[in-house]
Amino acid sequence: MPPYFNIDPAKAARRLSDPIDTARFAKAAAFATRGRQDLAERGYAPDGQKRLRRFSTWEVCRYLIPVAPAHFRRVLRKFPDLPQGTGEGNSKWFSLEDVLRLRDHFAAEGAAGREYRPWRPEGLPAKTIAVANFKGGVGKTSTAAHLAMSAALDGYKVLVIDLDSQGSMTSIMGGKVADEWSTAFPLLARDYALALQDENRVREAAGQPPLPFDETLTEALTITARDLIQPTHWPNIDLVGAQLNLYWAEFQVPVWRMGLRGWPLWDALGNALTKDRIVDDYDIIILDTPPALGYLTINALAAADILLVPLGASFLEFDSTGRFFDMLYSTFASVEDGENAARRREGLPEIRFEWDAVRAIITRFDAAQQTDLANVIQAYFGDFMTTFRQEVTAMIGQAGEQVNGIYEADYREFNRDTYVRGRETFDRTWAEVKELILGAWWRDLQMEQAEQEKADG
Repeated sequence: MPPYFNIDPAKAARRLSDPIDTARFAKAAAFATRGRQDLAERGYAPDGQKRLRRFSTWEVCRYLIPVAPAHFRRVLRKFPDLPQGTGEGNSKWFSLEDVLRLRDHFAAEGAAGREYRPWRPEGLPAKTIAVANFKGGVGKTSTAAHLAMSAALDGYKVLVIDLDSQGSMTSIMGGKVADEWSTAFPLLARDYALALQDENRVREAAGQPPLPFDETLTEALTITARDLIQPTHWPNIDLVGAQLNLYWAEFQVPVWRMGLRGWPLWDALGNALTKDRIVDDYDIIILDTPPALGYLTINALAAADILLVPLGASFLEFDSTGRFFDMLYSTFASVEDGENAARRREGLPEIRFEWDAVRAIITRFDAAQQTDLANVIQAYFGDFMTTFRQEVTAMIGQAGEQVNGIYEADYREFNRDTYVRGRETFDRTWAEVKELILGAWWRDLQMEQAEQEKADG
């Protein structure tokens, strides 16, 4: 018989504990906190710090600097002031800081036509990428983390902003966040405080009483985005972390909006990145969002130049992603309509939300079982899809158990072919995303040059 027949109610009652009160949740949370810390620190060094591993000569020459190993070794012998790596004989290991220095040398002294450093136009701001979908478990954080690591290995300077109060990205990056004042929350509060100050100046000139200005807003005015940025174990990845109290923003933002209807709440994060010149300090900014279309996600989407939407190759995730796009349309079209009606009355230019590119990415792909459905999804979403699908490999699962990205895993722990396949699934995703970034920068550069030529005559 199936196991759900002939269950004895009396025995079932004896198996129950006493009724659960609210204090039991606190106990469960405390156990989970200790377990979460234990699991997160599996990839840490014995002193409790998270450190990035070193890279072998084979990895450097295959993945990081386009030179033959024999030539690479000749260059090191010729220039003893360059990082020489650690280890004996030809088996040398290099830190990422070493690799970045070596890249600079090859860019100055190496063969013409080789891409020793990735292209980045001078004078243009960073490209901001939001990774979002309101369905959980689709691989948002994993995709965002690996894109950050891919970009860093490629030589870009990256800022990761964790907007999910679960703080998974913060754990991967080894971040420490004490409370909401070390998250993006004060940036939203500061934007509202500045808008409220402007409104109160107008009210004062009109002889009207000011709107209330509390301690939270006063404190927020003293904080900049740079105050929130912390280094990570990657030399060219920085982090604005998250923790549970960041979720308070989802309750506080609508209260502020009710207090000042003219405050454009969706621009708060983007304003902070621009006003504090964060977009000038970094090449790429990656925003990891919560699994909901709340105020934090709306801020991420409004600040983004490129939107990436991970989903699995299943009907439910396809359906949910379609509804996500529908909600994006409803939300941002509603904002445009409401704001532009007022702007037309006042003779102001209208606003319009635009993104350089939007791509859905199939994650956790099993080619043996999901190819047909993935092809259907690809057909319906069309040019909204990346062409490559992130496959599931043993390497990805093992790295995840150590709360690490696959680039942080030592290839000696795997069969060489397993390592190559595991890397490829994220290398190819990065290649498609990098193409979007470079294309958007190039288009921006052409527009800037055209405007300059027009201004000159």
